[in-house]
Amino acid sequence: MRMKEMVARTGVHERLLRYYEQQGLLAPDRLPSGYRVYSETDVEAVRRIRCLLAAGLPTATIAQVLPCVRTDDDRLVPTCPDLVARLHRERERISRAIDELATSREMLDHVLSAAPEPRPDSRPEAGRNA
Repeated sequence: MRMKEMVARTGVHERLLRYYEQQGLLAPDRLPSGYRVYSETDVEAVRRIRCLLAAGLPTATIAQVLPCVRTDDDRLVPTCPDLVARLHRERERISRAIDELATSREMLDHVLSAAPEPRPDSRPEAGRNA
């Protein structure tokens, strides 16, 4: 299938498909004219890529993970022995990032809680220049 059909099948924009190819995540065949030709395997690969991106993995990691997962009932299943340990490390990285963001949010909440409440008569009127 050509690019337009691939976009329709996966819901992924052409630009992203080209980016996935640049990152080594997709390798569609090429016609002599240079046009890309995608297969059903590529459709499944894009679904896996989107799933792994949604899980917070960077594309460099996804390039290493893709050959080591299969789909089973809409779930990605690791097939390489060392992949599970790598995914645990990625999960720990994501958990640390979440903890750091939660701390930042708490600090911001603390600052906001100290802000004075705006008085009803001090609100700018709609359309009025300040």
